[in-house]
Amino acid sequence: MTIRPKIIGGLAAGCIAALALPQQGTAVTDDEFNALKDLVNKQGQRIEQLEKGHNQDQQTIEQNKKLHQEDQQQLQQLKQQLGETQKTAADAQQKAEATAQAQEAKPAPGEGNALQNFMMVGDAEVQFGKVDSQHSAFALADFAPIFLFRARDNVLFEAGFDVTLSNGSNGGTPGHDSGSGTSVSMSFATLDYIINNWATFVGGDMLLPLGTYSERSAGWLNKFPDNPLMRDIVLPGNGIGAQLRGSLPIGSSGQSIAYSAYCVNGPSSSDGTGAHDQLDLGGNVGIINNGKSGSLANLHGTPSAGGRIGWFYPWKAHYDVELGISGQSGTWDDNDKYLWSAAVLDAAVHIGPYVEVKGEYAYSWQETSDQGTLNPHGWYVQAGYKLAGLNLDVPLVSNLELMGRYDDVHDNLGGRGERYTVGYIYYFSNTLLFEGDYEFAHGNNDGLDHNALLFQLSYGF
Repeated sequence: MTIRPKIIGGLAAGCIAALALPQQGTAVTDDEFNALKDLVNKQGQRIEQLEKGHNQDQQTIEQNKKLHQEDQQQLQQLKQQLGETQKTAADAQQKAEATAQAQEAKPAPGEGNALQNFMMVGDAEVQFGKVDSQHSAFALADFAPIFLFRARDNVLFEAGFDVTLSNGSNGGTPGHDSGSGTSVSMSFATLDYIINNWATFVGGDMLLPLGTYSERSAGWLNKFPDNPLMRDIVLPGNGIGAQLRGSLPIGSSGQSIAYSAYCVNGPSSSDGTGAHDQLDLGGNVGIINNGKSGSLANLHGTPSAGGRIGWFYPWKAHYDVELGISGQSGTWDDNDKYLWSAAVLDAAVHIGPYVEVKGEYAYSWQETSDQGTLNPHGWYVQAGYKLAGLNLDVPLVSNLELMGRYDDVHDNLGGRGERYTVGYIYYFSNTLLFEGDYEFAHGNNDGLDHNALLFQLSYGF
């Protein structure tokens, strides 16, 4: 039932009731009746207007509902179309990448973008020193470039050189007013073939993994201006040969085992006799000067074999320990009769980002033709503390690292030296370092018995 019948019915009932009431006073006149009739008609017209407006409102509501439903349907269609478009675009991108990878040609040696395949890194140092009973001087300037070349994703080549200008080197004969001399030497040159994530083949003139110093601490990475005493007396630094090396993870804790196994020409005898004072730790390059054209024979018949195995354990960020054992053995005289062997223990500990302690112990066996078996040996330990760990917010202090080192060496021929070194490193940046050290040295020969003050500015690039 609509609004209008209800209202009209109510008005009609009211009029009938009014007429049916007992009339008090005079009867209703025609004018009064007409007036009442006009009132009822006007009210009826008003009701019709209200009902018409109500119907229009209902129609508007229905139209709005219909429009809303249509909008919802269009929105759903747009969402569906957008999802299909995104899927189509993703599929097209994947197909394009797959096609590009399938069509990509691996660059052969000498091909490709030279800026991507070639890089030069390295370091440079200048050193100032003052030795007891001598005048102070700028002792040396060193430029050590390393050339890196990527022939393929798994074929790499690297070579390092040392160009050194030093005092007191006039034709290799030190003496008064001997001036300065420049030397150029190749530190290493290797061709690396990456077999997989855990193994790499290395061939060429290699830095030997006897301990970790030669591979990780030489040059500007060394936190002291000079090498530990035993590194120059007990162990060779490099050798020509082939090596297999890599690293294997242990579980998911971050532990790993690093390994290397190699074969090199090994040390040699400078005169071929095997006499104790003729050992050449780094000179055997596989040539015999016997007057025969094209001679490529090894100086001795048995190359040296060696290797290293190391365990790395990080127990949390910036806290880790590494332990390693390495060794090498082989004949060193021309008659292939006398053995030279060495064993090295190395260790390194990081306690937070500010404390580092590391060291090595090396022991060697040198069989000789005149002195029996000699046992040169030595060790060193060094520690550093970065003052940034004090949280003083003072740049000049926070950029400092305090260093200390003790090293000791015995040549087993009566020569011994020990040295205490204290110093600092000021970091202008991570690659620009200013080092200062004072060395308290004691020994039973002139080469090991002198104190020295050293400063060095180092830059790695």
